[in-house]
Amino acid sequence: MRILRPSTAALLVAGLLQAGCASQKPATPAPAPTVPALTKDAQAAITPADALRRLKDGNARFVAGTALRRDLRAQVGETSGGQYPFASVLGCIDSRVPPELVFDQGIGDIFSARIAGNFVDPDLLGSLEFASKVAGSKLILVLGHTECGAIKGACDDVKMGNLTQTLGQIRPAVAAVRDVPGPRDSKNKAFVEAVTRENVTLTMQAIRHRSPILRAMIDAGDLGLAGGIYDVKTGVVAFVE
Repeated sequence: MRILRPSTAALLVAGLLQAGCASQKPATPAPAPTVPALTKDAQAAITPADALRRLKDGNARFVAGTALRRDLRAQVGETSGGQYPFASVLGCIDSRVPPELVFDQGIGDIFSARIAGNFVDPDLLGSLEFASKVAGSKLILVLGHTECGAIKGACDDVKMGNLTQTLGQIRPAVAAVRDVPGPRDSKNKAFVEAVTRENVTLTMQAIRHRSPILRAMIDAGDLGLAGGIYDVKTGVVAFVE
């Protein structure tokens, strides 16, 4: 059997076609620039409304899986000489709700105060006063979440060591919810959700009423105050302004 070998011209044509196809391949896009840590001037330019928008946008990115690109090691160095966070988040200790992640923020971007049930006591109020009056944070966000164990424990009037006093801080929210039918315990999902919202609202009120420093800043427009409920099933934060 005779084996046909490609001619020199055919090989040349094939090579040119292959080169043409290679040249049409899209170029690999350059990686997005990393987000630097906030500076003092950048923090000063942020308004309370800007700060809230940053948290909303960050949560939208978190849910969509489009987090900004950050070099955290570089941010460690950038923040070593000072910190200029734009917001303070008062949240629960629940391991499923890390504020820096659910709002897509980096090192030095937000203060994070966490306690079971996201309420305020004198120590937490002092921390928020430092964050706002001294360190320049422009917003306080009270962040509750669905399926909160502390809320359920307060609904069930759980007694256990020091936790008894902790859950006692949430009892006013339990007592305030009167319009939900059914049992007033953790088995009633609608009741638990209502207490979760009420607890955020009462905590926001407590921040204003129990801290003259923060109230004055809020009334002057220098500090924003908002609330939110994080859904542990979807990652979405429903904001309460």
